Amino acid sequence: MPTLPERPAWSEAHRARQVAESFGSDAERYDRARPPYPDALVDRIVAASPGRDVLDVGCGTGIEARQFRAAGCRVLGVEPDARMADVARRGGFDVEVSTFESWDPAGRTFDAVVAGTAWHWVDPAAGAAKAARVLRPGGRLAPFWHVFQPPPDVAEALAAAYLRAVPDSPFDPRAMTRPLDGYAELFARVGGAIREAGGFGEPEQWRYDWERSYTRDEWLEQLPTTGMLTRLPPDTLAELLSDVGAALDRLGGTFTMQYATVVVTAERTAGQS
Repeated sequence: MPTLPERPAWSEAHRARQVAESFGSDAERYDRARPPYPDALVDRIVAASPGRDVLDVGCGTGIEARQFRAAGCRVLGVEPDARMADVARRGGFDVEVSTFESWDPAGRTFDAVVAGTAWHWVDPAAGAAKAARVLRPGGRLAPFWHVFQPPPDVAEALAAAYLRAVPDSPFDPRAMTRPLDGYAELFARVGGAIREAGGFGEPEQWRYDWERSYTRDEWLEQLPTTGMLTRLPPDTLAELLSDVGAALDRLGGTFTMQYATVVVTAERTAGQS
């Protein structure tokens, strides 16, 4: 059994660089299995921005970038994992391989800085300060996250399977039974960092509730793309997937996942910070 780092708080996730840059281990699976974001969320960010130039931080394989492009935006991606960036480039996007903290904007500015389930991998203070520098007046910082909310019996079964297979995981699988609690801390810290950075109006939270039904096989396809599992040895991963599959079979083989997709957002003010 591998020994992994202590479970970090959400506010420290950006320090777990090996996890943050591990998603490209199966980038194609990530691209086909990860869910997109509500169209209403994308439309609202675009409508609240002064133009259509979007910087997508941690763009991954281009899942949300495709949605912003479909809404009429020009999207530049910044992505630390070259394997993920390659998939996004094949989709027609310009992607620069870098962490956001070390990325060189080279004088470029944008109407919106977005991040789809990726901003927790960015140092919150440095990320907010850099976003303030690259946003045009009236531009919008808008990182957003999917909060997975499985039914209680599914959450308990999944957490038990994770704890058996990966007791030393750096992320606590028991949080699946109370997902919004953990994310509330994250959202508060992101908002606090935006306030401290200066140059922004008061942060807001926009929430979109929706649901998606999964078969056993569909859920097992997505699981290896999650940060808890991307670095597992193949035999440990196979054991966990077998355990989760058996648990879902006992629960009927299908379930409906409730999602809350939450945006923490603020407008770049005209004055300098």
